Amino acid sequence: MTTVPDKPKLSRLFRFQWEETQGNYVLLYPEGMVRLNQSAAEILKRCDGEHDVGQLVRELEQSFSTSGLEDDVKSFLSTATERGWLV
Repeated sequence: MTTVPDKPKLSRLFRFQWEETQGNYVLLYPEGMVRLNQSAAEILKRCDGEHDVGQLVRELEQSFSTSGLEDDVKSFLSTATERGWLV
């Protein structure tokens, strides 16, 4: 299993932005683009190298008035790290 950074941030190889033509957030990189679903975008918005994983989870749970997101967030962060999106 991939180790998630303590305070994940987007790799400099990727640019996170709203893409009007796609109608959602994307990750741009030299070879292409990754279209993100809303959940992935909300998590990546908070990956600024300042927030630790616990803070990310708390902010998401507060923003969406829910609880129990920790496992899903950690799973996404692990996948994003494996793909090189996060450092």
